[in-house]
Amino acid sequence: MGLELYLDLLSQPCRSIYIFARSNNIPFEFKQVELFKDSVLGKKPAAGSGAEQPHEGPSNSEGAGKVSLLKKVPALKDGDFTLAECNAILLYLSRKYNTPDHWYPSDIQKRAQVDEYLSWHHANIRANAPKTMWIKVLIPLFTGQPLPSEKLQEVMEGLSASLKQFEERFLQDKAFIIGSEISLADLVAAVELMQPVGAGCDIFEDRPRLMEWRRRVEDAVGKELFFQAHEMIFNIKELSNIQIHPQLKEHLAPVLMKILK
Repeated sequence: MGLELYLDLLSQPCRSIYIFARSNNIPFEFKQVELFKDSVLGKKPAAGSGAEQPHEGPSNSEGAGKVSLLKKVPALKDGDFTLAECNAILLYLSRKYNTPDHWYPSDIQKRAQVDEYLSWHHANIRANAPKTMWIKVLIPLFTGQPLPSEKLQEVMEGLSASLKQFEERFLQDKAFIIGSEISLADLVAAVELMQPVGAGCDIFEDRPRLMEWRRRVEDAVGKELFFQAHEMIFNIKELSNIQIHPQLKEHLAPVLMKILK
């Protein structure tokens, strides 16, 4: 049995794994798990996009639940071995497939810098960036009510503070976080920061150093692959045109509101 990756490209961690695997020519079976089943977000990659076509049917969602004890994506199945959590999966793939050293350097200090960023990322960039999409798109969709503008402003202020630290502490005047070549730290950061862009918050505007870094990340993995992986995110505003079943709204609305508390 070959490598199986259970992913939904709406999810930032899933996109990181998808881009990493494809940019390194790692063979895998793409098991698409749709977080929002039957919505516009469930669209399959367009023909000719170069993406591996996911399998149809509900079995992928059920399969992901069996693969991951945490009952969430991303999830990896490699023969009888299963694994969850984005960073763990990225490190497993980099080691098993002996990807180029720059992704997760053998140099102990450079590797420690990647580890440092990945640890910092969760409590800072990831703590704020995804909330822009929940506030502007998803929570209004499921609750039927827009959130106060003050809530978005609060999140954007927190994100701005994190971006300032990112530029000053991690990026500085370097091409990438640990030097002249891309690493897992850059990939995880760049994919996360595309979430606000998809929600209509251009966090790269008026941040030329950040914009140039993003362009270097895109070039390093391939622009076509980068944008194909983010196709769903760029189309996320189309969600406002679909109808959500009342029972689903009733079930998810309180859950979504807790995200911002």
